[in-house]
This record gives sequence, structure tokens and C-alpha cells, in this order.
Amino acid sequence: MSDSETTTDHDTIRKWADQRGGRPATVKATEEDGHAGILRIDFGPKEAALDPIEWDEFFRKFDESDLAFLYQDKTKDGKVSRFHKFVRRAA
Repeated sequence: MSDSETTTDHDTIRKWADQRGGRPATVKATEEDGHAGILRIDFGPKEAALDPIEWDEFFRKFDESDLAFLYQDKTKDGKVSRFHKFVRRAA
């Protein structure tokens, strides 16, 4: 596995997702009172368990939940990677 990086920068996250055809989404079963629940990046085909959301809502929830974005740009063999996960920000 190649190196991964962690960021909280909205532009970096959005650019990474856009370059891979990813769109912001939330897990339907975790939404509450019309607000985003657990965040995901949906690469398609669209998953029935996910609802697409706007980037503004995605980043509002991202910041409120004190999350960071752990991601990989390239795989060990140099291919574009879609590996990512949401982690707690360092204290």
C-alpha cells in the first residue's frame, strides 16, 4: 500500500473526489430531521442506501463531527486510488 495523507481542507477533499468521479452522500438510515448522517463518497453506480447531498451540507456535517479525511492518491503500483475513510481529527 502506498502512503496515505490526512486533511481537513475542503478544497483538497472535493478535488480528490471529483478526480475520481465521487460525489458527496449520506447513509439514508442515519439521517436525522433532514440533516446528513454518516458521510460517504459515492463513486457510482448509485447505492440505494445512500442519498446524494450538496458539498456545502457535506462539509457542514464533516466539520460539526470533527472529522478528518484519510486518503491515498496512488496505489503501490501507481494507479489512481479511491481508498479513503473518515477519521476523528487529532486532539
